[in-house]
Amino acid sequence: MKRTAIGSCLLLSLAACGSDNTNATTTTTAPTVTAPVTGAYDSALAFDKTKYTTINVTIDGVKTPVRWYKEVCYVGKPIAMAASQTSLTGAATTITNTACGYQSMNIFVPESVASNQDTAIYFAVNNGGWFASYIKASVTDGATFDSSASNVGAALKAGYVYIDVATRGRGLVAADGSYAGKAPAAIVDAKAAVRYLRLNDSAMPGNANHIVVNGTSGGGGLSSALGASGNSTDYLSYLKDIGAAGVTADGSSIIKDDVLAINAYCPITDLGNADLAYEWVYNILGTRQTVGSYPNPTGSAELMAKFVGYQAGLGLKNADGMALTATTMLVAIKAEVIRSAEIYLASGGTIPNLGENISYTAGGFGAPTTTRTYVNDWIAIDNATKKVTSLDMEKYLKFVATQATLKNTPAFDQTGLSITASSGESNMFGTDKQVYSNFTEYSWDHNDVAGDGIGYADTGYSWTQFSALSTSPQLKQVKLINPMAYIGTGATTAPYWYVRHGTRDRDTAFTVSINLSRALAADAKVQDLNYRLAWNQPHAGNYDVPEAMAWIAATLKAATAKGL
Repeated sequence: MKRTAIGSCLLLSLAACGSDNTNATTTTTAPTVTAPVTGAYDSALAFDKTKYTTINVTIDGVKTPVRWYKEVCYVGKPIAMAASQTSLTGAATTITNTACGYQSMNIFVPESVASNQDTAIYFAVNNGGWFASYIKASVTDGATFDSSASNVGAALKAGYVYIDVATRGRGLVAADGSYAGKAPAAIVDAKAAVRYLRLNDSAMPGNANHIVVNGTSGGGGLSSALGASGNSTDYLSYLKDIGAAGVTADGSSIIKDDVLAINAYCPITDLGNADLAYEWVYNILGTRQTVGSYPNPTGSAELMAKFVGYQAGLGLKNADGMALTATTMLVAIKAEVIRSAEIYLASGGTIPNLGENISYTAGGFGAPTTTRTYVNDWIAIDNATKKVTSLDMEKYLKFVATQATLKNTPAFDQTGLSITASSGESNMFGTDKQVYSNFTEYSWDHNDVAGDGIGYADTGYSWTQFSALSTSPQLKQVKLINPMAYIGTGATTAPYWYVRHGTRDRDTAFTVSINLSRALAADAKVQDLNYRLAWNQPHAGNYDVPEAMAWIAATLKAATAKGL
């Protein structure tokens, strides 16, 4: 009754409400009704829960019906693309969905959870090498899955909503001929997809507050950036441009884009400093020279020297409190390799003794797959105690560089330097009118390809001068795809992280994932960090499905208990 009286009083003038004069004339005013604030394109992004096709798959011998919501466009202003595109391998491909094929998602819902709005959402990004990821369907009618080996089958068996997310990325050409995949396009699209799920949470199966993001290589980098930068306003102008859910006409946000958990493999990330890290790792003990992969000794030395200051500037620490600098990094890598080996041994695995042969398979992600035999001359094991008794880091790094050829110098920002034979990630940067642009100081200042419009020779600007210009997008682009720029800041970092990097992965320096793990460990918002170098794994992902899925299940249980 008290609440009713107060509510009625608000409809009267103040004098009338406070007066005892029952004969006084009062004037009533209708309450002002404020329309709810919505995103500019929210009404066009409503999820149609009836628009699906039922397909049937077999998981561990059990037939499982699955609802397939096909190619759901998650933005209100998708960018039309050219029909002909180039893939990660360099092959030309023709796409059929030019309207929204790079900004849509395939949603797969096990029939058993079609009415369950509490189950998790397994959010798979597929952009290897940071290339654009055209819409794909990991679940097809009649497919058979082994849940012990397939993360797709395991996610469906667990009753999660499985989503294949397409995103723009490097190499992408729009219908108007512009390059529409420049950074930060991939992460902007991933955030838009998260926002779509949040907007439609009440209508869709699954819980949009329990999104687990999975990705490998460039997808691992995208997953890490997405997990680190939740709700940052840095991305709002880009989200507005593509009509993302929850972005109002004035460019503010009414929907969150943070996620619960990250399941990332061999993340290609921190690209602005990745060349420094790569040269330091493979020169600190003379690895490049030893294996005969030393195309640019002067450049290697220059980049390696700059790593020292970069690493010190991060201010990171190991678990024992020791500063993680260039002086202590080699010790940190060695400790992680030993930990990886001993975890593998404890699980029942075997490692050949010193002097024994072992075969390894390398390749993938566009490279041919080959199997070669090596002699173990770098790690000694006590099989009785399942402990590592010695590890020769010089020989270990030689092994890594032998079983997969090292990248050129520089490793990632290569285009425009005649000494290199490939392009790295340079075509992810610059304006949408440029095929590529150098995005680091070394490569910009050493660009020697005349007429590409990049570097000192063509622009008259050194990197220091150019990066200070308001028209230079590269520094901002580098930041927006770098999780290290957001961990420990005001962004909403994902509370749960599972990160793996293979012990024989030569595609990115071990320092990159180690730095990522140490930064996450220092962020108070991170509640669980499960980081490890994965024993005997190359540049690959989803090789540990039972372990990863058990971690996801435990994470979801912990999050639910904490009300997340």
